[in-house]
Amino acid sequence: MPVRPQRIHVSSEIGTLKRLLIHSPDRGLGKVIPSKAQDWLFEDIVHLDMMRRDEYDYYVKILLYFLDPDKVRGKVASLGPDSDRSFFKPDHDDYFKSDKVIDIQRLLADILDDESIRIRLIAAICGIERTSFRTQQQLNQYDPSELAKIMISGSLPDLTMLFAPLPNFIFTRDIGIVINDHILLNKPAKLARTREALLTQYIFFNHPLFADYQDKIIEIPDNEHAFLLPDADVNRDVTRSTLEGGDVMMIAQRHLMIGVSERTTLYAAQQVMRLVFDRNLVDTVTILKIPKKRDYMHIDTIFTQVKRNVWVLLGSLARTGDEAKKRDVIHFFAPKDVSEDLKILQFIKGLEHKPIEIENLEDLLADISKNDLGATDPVQFIYSGNNEFPFGAREQWTDSCNLLALKDGVVIGYDRNEKTAEAFRGAGFEVVAAAKLLERFERGESSPETIENTFIMLPSAELSRARGGSHCMSLPLLREEV
Repeated sequence: MPVRPQRIHVSSEIGTLKRLLIHSPDRGLGKVIPSKAQDWLFEDIVHLDMMRRDEYDYYVKILLYFLDPDKVRGKVASLGPDSDRSFFKPDHDDYFKSDKVIDIQRLLADILDDESIRIRLIAAICGIERTSFRTQQQLNQYDPSELAKIMISGSLPDLTMLFAPLPNFIFTRDIGIVINDHILLNKPAKLARTREALLTQYIFFNHPLFADYQDKIIEIPDNEHAFLLPDADVNRDVTRSTLEGGDVMMIAQRHLMIGVSERTTLYAAQQVMRLVFDRNLVDTVTILKIPKKRDYMHIDTIFTQVKRNVWVLLGSLARTGDEAKKRDVIHFFAPKDVSEDLKILQFIKGLEHKPIEIENLEDLLADISKNDLGATDPVQFIYSGNNEFPFGAREQWTDSCNLLALKDGVVIGYDRNEKTAEAFRGAGFEVVAAAKLLERFERGESSPETIENTFIMLPSAELSRARGGSHCMSLPLLREEV
């Protein structure tokens, strides 16, 4: 049964989460090989079954308990790693079928029920992947559910590979972002994500879930003269239009943040700013230029919001005290501090020609807490790895700063970032394993409604190898306003 049209609205990073898009690890992740891993934007080879059973399934159970508890309450004991996992498989009869925790594979299967969409999408994908015409005919023989799996995983039911998998599809944040009641679609920087963007485009423009928002879907235009430029010039940031959702945060009702990074260009950031100002979606756009390093990738890998007055961030890209500003002889001749590559400009609608330069990340985030979100308590910063060398950088690499707020003050992240968890404890948060919290919920000792100031630790030995945390693995469609 297709998901029905639902309200879509996000105006903060911390409002109580009510609906989101996810994608459970599919069989394509099990096809990543060392020689192609980096081409497919993966850093490592993951153990697919462990990633699913021992890790991601806990993420789904936590999401369901917070967003759609009737689907999971009383069942947790039977949904452990030793279960047959039918509950977690979007194509299975026993799938949980929530309209609040929605797997994008399910939406793809829904639209493939339409013969005209199926034919067009098969032709488009086979064109991108340069397959034979016979392959197009072969794909048209599969039912919508199986065809959706093939289009995402790149492999047939017998595991024969037709084309490359989409291992990054688990990071649904990157396919788009909700800005108040509008949806901004991405424009991926890497060829490995081209099919991903095409599937996303078809889903948002054709699925009944988004039927009431067709005139509120924003696509970023290409540079209209880019095709006339030499290839060397097309790849320059001033002409390229690439953007991924990890670089966009709807941080407050009238304030949008855009990162310029390894994956998002300045040209695209300028285009988005123009579009959101023209549509009067926000009054303020803050553009953060971060170092173009694989370590960082998107702005949500260096900071995310925990609570109205609390943020988690990477200390080396922040101002962590006046000592960091001292420049003695040794510092003068030392390599440039990476924090000097962080530039922040804030633009106000109607005054775009007079941007405000903000010196450091903490000043920006503190201003958002106080002036955009009305925080009355002192603003707190929790640093990756407790700001201890070398743990800050080590734990940022395994997504210590990439957390998803389920509601104000309750976030979910990875259990392997122990020093960051220690910093959360020091800031007055309870740190609890996902499995332990689910047991409490089942016994009635706690509930999503009563829990507060909590860091939920997700098992992460395999998930962390994929270079994306819980923030990356979520595309919020609806949050309560704060």
